[in-house]
Amino acid sequence: MQISITEAKGHLTELVRRAEAGDEVVLTRHGKAAVRLVPVVPAVTRDRRRAVMEAAQRSAMAKITAGASAARSQDFLYDDDGLPK
Repeated sequence: MQISITEAKGHLTELVRRAEAGDEVVLTRHGKAAVRLVPVVPAVTRDRRRAVMEAAQRSAMAKITAGASAARSQDFLYDDDGLPK
């Protein structure tokens, strides 16, 4: 949507509401685009970022399954004396 700055003065509340809803609102001066209204994206705080990272770590830890130890994973290749079979 494009609207002149002069016209936008009387419709600012509606234009802001439309921009917040995701519509592209461009204010024009003498028929040329001058300003675009866009919604403000809230900044992620340090505490919120930390909470997201901790949740991801908890999720990863919950998916870990116990398996064979890698230290003994190739024992089938060797005999009791440690020599190749």
